[in-house]
Amino acid sequence: MDLFEKIAKNMGGPIGQHQKWSHGYFSFPKLEGEIGPHMLFNGKEHLVWSLNNYLGLANHPEVREADAQAAADFGMAYPMGARMMSGNTKYHEALEQGLAEFVGKEDAFLLNYGYQGMVSIIDTLVDRNDVIVYDAESHACIIDGVRLHMGKRFVYQHNDIQSFEKQLERATRLTEQTGGGILVITEGVFGMSGAQGKLKEIIELKKKYAFRLLIDDAHGFGTMGPTGAGTHEEQDCIEGIDVYFGTFAKSMAGIGAFVAADEQIVSYLRYNMRSQTFAKALPMPMVIGLLKRFELLKSRPELRENLWTIARALQNGLKERGFDIGITNTMVTPVFLKGDLFEATSLTRDLRETYSIFCSIVVYPVIPKGLIELRLIPTAVHTLEDVRRTLDAFSEVSEKLKAGVYKEDKMAVA
Repeated sequence: MDLFEKIAKNMGGPIGQHQKWSHGYFSFPKLEGEIGPHMLFNGKEHLVWSLNNYLGLANHPEVREADAQAAADFGMAYPMGARMMSGNTKYHEALEQGLAEFVGKEDAFLLNYGYQGMVSIIDTLVDRNDVIVYDAESHACIIDGVRLHMGKRFVYQHNDIQSFEKQLERATRLTEQTGGGILVITEGVFGMSGAQGKLKEIIELKKKYAFRLLIDDAHGFGTMGPTGAGTHEEQDCIEGIDVYFGTFAKSMAGIGAFVAADEQIVSYLRYNMRSQTFAKALPMPMVIGLLKRFELLKSRPELRENLWTIARALQNGLKERGFDIGITNTMVTPVFLKGDLFEATSLTRDLRETYSIFCSIVVYPVIPKGLIELRLIPTAVHTLEDVRRTLDAFSEVSEKLKAGVYKEDKMAVA
């Protein structure tokens, strides 16, 4: 069969197959205007709950000023080349040093992108003799990194320590034969459910098994813990994390990521991560802008306090109105409803067109058939009035869903 003919018959599985009717509205929508809780969608102002702008730094005036000044001073091209060859600067190193100290590690290394970075970290840390043990609900970047692994990999049921130990036992028996090591991978905050990874319980098993622990704390960095250092700070287990990964795309509203660990491990990654060795360094305006974002993250605790005020008001209000928000114990707020794909799209369209509320919709295969997840991301720049308006709208669409209104909606899924 011709390669393109095969693609035409299967446009990318359960997500791609719906692209003809979903593109531009449910997928690849255009949010326009100033980044914040109120943006334009299809020419109409909407209350937006889908941006990971946790601390509201995307349009913070000091951030905008730093970004603009850095672009004026350096342009977008500087530094030219990869860090190893010609693209290193004192600003890149200053950001690395600050991040390492903040998350409680000896050293850190900047990464151009979070997704690419995690894939490359996994690829660099393990060889064919090593075994990976990872959580079943790990982010796609972890899954893709694990797929590249040429050795064995064992998956454990999500946040299930009994299942985790069973896979550790399997991995231990295998590495006794191969002479390899074990890398355990989980997340600090799971971005779909809002649940924290069971870091302390995992670390406790280091007393019984030999393994190293890598956590993806994309959603936890800047939001969790007394200082915002991350989920490992929240759970008081900083020392037990061997390799810490955080991104700038969430709490810092930027581009890129970092990995932090003991100095020797970071040096190894710095000289062996192919995705960084053969890629241009982060542009100077982004790095200087990140330094400003990082400064605000550390020096303005009220930003994190505002985030949690909104998150708690939203989650408590939803629970009081009888909504199922799952097991979240972080700011990520899922709302689970019962319905099929047709009802999910009709309900979401109603939220947008009638109530001017924009949030992300999640359906099968990400979650089981028969369930609809509306995923809300509170930020420090939302208001309690935004929360009240959303709660009222959700109550109304929930009643419509129960009454079968969305089954009768004529806006069919083509």
